[in-house]
Amino acid sequence: MVRLFRSSAIGLVLVALVFAVVGLTGAVASGGKGKHHGHHGHHGHGKASITSEPFGTAPDGTAVDRYTLDNGKGMVVKILTYGGIVQELWVPDRRGHSSNVVLGFKDLAGYTDGFQQGYPTNPDAPTPNSPYFGAIIGRYGNRIAKGMFSLDGSTYKLDINNDPNSLHGGYLGFDKQNWDATPSQSGSSVSLSLHRISQEGEGCVPSRTPGCTGYPGNLDVTVVYTLTKHNELKIDYHATTDKATVVNLTNHTYWNLSGEGTGDIYNHVLWLNADHFTPVDSTLIPTGAIDPVAGTPFDFTRPEAIGARIRDASNQQIAFGRGYDHNFVLDRPNSTALVPAAKVFDPASGRKLEIDTTEPGVQFYSGNFLDGTLAGTSGKFYRQSDGFALETQHFPDSPNHANFPSTVLRPGQTFTSQTIFRLSTFHHHR
Repeated sequence: MVRLFRSSAIGLVLVALVFAVVGLTGAVASGGKGKHHGHHGHHGHGKASITSEPFGTAPDGTAVDRYTLDNGKGMVVKILTYGGIVQELWVPDRRGHSSNVVLGFKDLAGYTDGFQQGYPTNPDAPTPNSPYFGAIIGRYGNRIAKGMFSLDGSTYKLDINNDPNSLHGGYLGFDKQNWDATPSQSGSSVSLSLHRISQEGEGCVPSRTPGCTGYPGNLDVTVVYTLTKHNELKIDYHATTDKATVVNLTNHTYWNLSGEGTGDIYNHVLWLNADHFTPVDSTLIPTGAIDPVAGTPFDFTRPEAIGARIRDASNQQIAFGRGYDHNFVLDRPNSTALVPAAKVFDPASGRKLEIDTTEPGVQFYSGNFLDGTLAGTSGKFYRQSDGFALETQHFPDSPNHANFPSTVLRPGQTFTSQTIFRLSTFHHHR
């Protein structure tokens, strides 16, 4: 891939190019869709369908299936019952050529490697799917400081699986469970409903974290993936509990709009609907502050290339995350509206990703810890920043910050959340 960020001036040229191509100067700033021409590729006139095939056996001995959702208009999504993992997502580029634009492994073994070596009780075993490629994340997405929180006078202690903190639900989070699946079709949309009951005490492997309690309450969780005729992948989350608990559910898909395995995402241009972010300490736990992004490398309120400021050694937050690994506070008129969260443009392919959500935040992660040791679906090693994640969420460590939106769920309440990923293309205008 040709580098476009050897100087800030060239970076500005790239952003200006995308402005001109997509008509972003006003449309993106106002949250509008901008100008684009859809392109459905060579398979744009079929019917929507959902099919399944065996995909191996989970570590607990249950059968794993892979479901293929096809909207008949050029977008195909492959989802595993194991971890609810979005394994592949195929969409056409501006020329109609389809590519897989998400990171993942070609077989189940890629996601479960480590269990055979005694994970999680064996501390020397590798962590299966350590980047969490494509997975449902729970009970609590992101980090909880020192793996501890208090609720209604009781203190709960969680797995310390990201020393010194708890990350993404612990050693055996939702990403490492095999879910019950129900496919369905309604008109031109196809859906896959995934369900499981998270038992009280999940989030605790006592041999690894002595004295841990895990999460309180039995949590009944349903996650529904829906592929629409508009090249949208909708994710709807629902959860109820029989005891007060904390819940933060998200999806950890990594994107590369040029195509999986094609190189880094520094040339992708990102817009975020966020005037503020939550700065972190050296262990990536929020300090509790909600700071403005203006004048920092975290200002994506106007579209900016991901790679333009990612190496800014003068910024402590960039240093802590080894790039971007931060929660952005979304600008929204109220606490429940579905609002634009992010837009990403790839000048090379002409692909465009838009994300809408009901969540108050989005974690932008620039793939900083991909280190060239994992080979993806294309058979190529993933190196640093070969993909990015935009995880819609409540804020990290919210149970320990009274000024953050609450993640407490009580009996009689229903946790609901929706995120929409919309794919399209834009064309060069001469």
